[in-house]
Amino acid sequence: MSRVLGETVGRVGEEVQVERGALGPVQFWRGSSRYVVGELLDSWVETAPWWLRDTSVLGGAPGGASAELVATREVWRVEAVRAGRSRMSFAGVFDLSWDAAGNRWWLVRVHD
Repeated sequence: MSRVLGETVGRVGEEVQVERGALGPVQFWRGSSRYVVGELLDSWVETAPWWLRDTSVLGGAPGGASAELVATREVWRVEAVRAGRSRMSFAGVFDLSWDAAGNRWWLVRVHD
């Protein structure tokens, strides 16, 4: 079971601070809590759903694809543990997303 965080119009997730290494996230901060990534489980690239696009970006330009429609975001599924806790008993699975256009990281899903 998983839960999607902070669904609002045009945005899904909770903004977080992430330290990224060569292969992906190595740790992230959710509020005042720091989580250390123990394992990278998966990664993929997504495009934004067409129904969530900002129509003002289109500018009425017919015949061409909006940059927002083809913009991608990188997503990593990681196993992480809150700093100072045992990985064996307190690990969780999190989906972290990098929004290059906004230069921000989002925690988009927590898996139970």
